[in-house]
Amino acid sequence: MLFQSMNEREEGEVEIADTNQHKRSNRFKSLDEKPVNQDGFAKEWPEEGLIAMDSPNDPDPSVTVKEGEIIEMDGKQREDFDFIDFFIADYAINVEKAEEALAIDSVELAQRLVDINIPREDIIELTTAMTPAKLAEVVNQMNTLEMMMALQKMRARKTPGNQGHCTSVKDHPVQIAADAAEAALRGFDEIETTVGVARYAPFNALAQQLGSQAGRGGVLTQCAVEEATELELGMKGLTTYAETVSVYGTESVFKDGDDTPWSKAFLASGYASRGLKMRFTSGSGSEVNMGQAEGKSMVYLESRCVLVTKGCGVQGLQNGGISCIAIPSAVPSGIRGVLAENLITTMVDLEVASGNDQTFSHSHKRQMARTFPQLVAGTDLIFSGYSTMPNYDDMFAGSNFDSYDYDDYNVVQRDLKVDGGLKPIAEEDAIAVRNTAARAIQVVFRELGFPQITDKEVEAATYGDGSDDMPDRDQAADLKAAEELMEGDITGLDIVEILADHGFDDLAENMLNMLKQRISGDYLHTSAVIDGEFNVTSGVNDRNDYQGPGTGYRMSEERWEEIKDIRHAFDPEEV
Repeated sequence: MLFQSMNEREEGEVEIADTNQHKRSNRFKSLDEKPVNQDGFAKEWPEEGLIAMDSPNDPDPSVTVKEGEIIEMDGKQREDFDFIDFFIADYAINVEKAEEALAIDSVELAQRLVDINIPREDIIELTTAMTPAKLAEVVNQMNTLEMMMALQKMRARKTPGNQGHCTSVKDHPVQIAADAAEAALRGFDEIETTVGVARYAPFNALAQQLGSQAGRGGVLTQCAVEEATELELGMKGLTTYAETVSVYGTESVFKDGDDTPWSKAFLASGYASRGLKMRFTSGSGSEVNMGQAEGKSMVYLESRCVLVTKGCGVQGLQNGGISCIAIPSAVPSGIRGVLAENLITTMVDLEVASGNDQTFSHSHKRQMARTFPQLVAGTDLIFSGYSTMPNYDDMFAGSNFDSYDYDDYNVVQRDLKVDGGLKPIAEEDAIAVRNTAARAIQVVFRELGFPQITDKEVEAATYGDGSDDMPDRDQAADLKAAEELMEGDITGLDIVEILADHGFDDLAENMLNMLKQRISGDYLHTSAVIDGEFNVTSGVNDRNDYQGPGTGYRMSEERWEEIKDIRHAFDPEEV
């Protein structure tokens, strides 16, 4: 033994340690103080579903088709299906190819996903025919690098993109408008807001939409609140898409939300019929969090969520842990599992907004490691919520990256020559668009008879960093006016008219063009985003054709010049 008293030692043996067994190594004491050791970690507990991938309780893949109907799936006969099984079997799986896909060895299918010589269109007809257990088994064969290689090939839209959060702990409309304008200028394709006080929703939605169009035209916006309210905001022309419509991997969790896959499909049709883009939200760990994982792995349950989404007919899915990221990130292979669920989403031909939208670690190194696979491989929306303001203002409980990380993120794009969807901007340009957005919402509030926005608020939002810099507003008066906006006849067209009448011609045109998207419906295609000229780019007209070097998304020279032009790079010719 290392620690033993002198009278137990043999004669002549040198004492090498103190008998005090509580004395600690200084190195281990230093390690204990590192940020990563403030995170929560857990050992696997398969019986309760606290396991990321490949649980011993996951079913073996199987399928039997009779007369065009799936009568057995993943070890269950049709008479034993729960309602998720029924929905997936009847609406989500390519029945014609199901038996063929299930007959192929999962290792071979994983190799096909990685193989640059096999194009996406050749394998998608098989991956869209897989059962939940088969999808999970295929990704279980792949390491993290292989999943990244597959993700680069399997995402629907060739060009990667990004989404931001835009919120205020004060629900301050002028701050939200200014932050949305800067976020749009920085390159975000989508921006989403939510509320601290539920009744602020129409003000936050209006401020975000107006502000984003001041930064650049074409940015899609949503307000994450109760589902019926989200739809009403969209119908009034205050938002352009929805995302926070949740689906789950076990029937019991679905029931706890008073929902079924059919009710979600009905809601989705409500959005589509009104020209609003829609994706669902899931993310591994939610069933564990509810104590109803049925002993299955997080990735297997997530594969069920992905297929429910597919069956509902929406464009895509936000997944990657999302609000439950602390659960998969606590167990072994959890971040790999998060990447796997992103990959599975692309394998069934859905748009993926790949998470990275919740704080989960005190370690900056670990935060970067969690984002790195999606950033390098590229996804439709690398973040489904990069905090465009300081995290103390992020009402989604904080993002993996926030506004203080802009320069780091831009430098990483430059270091690796990778397109993460953002670009460096000049300080004076940020000030200009923030001021335009703040002045515009000041005019809109005045003309609609809402509580006054003062010049002091405009100034604070133009130059401020977060809500700490913003004057307080009369919350009671704001909430009364927000209720009038929600219940009255004011629509997005009224906002356009006010802006045009008061000299904000470009902003008014951008707002009007966003409303026109409801009529054309082009942005309802899978993975659709809209550029500054209001051209829709989607998985239809920008199909991912990656097959190795020289194919797929290649950064244009113009885009590379944007990414290279970081603020603090000196020109050696001028030194």
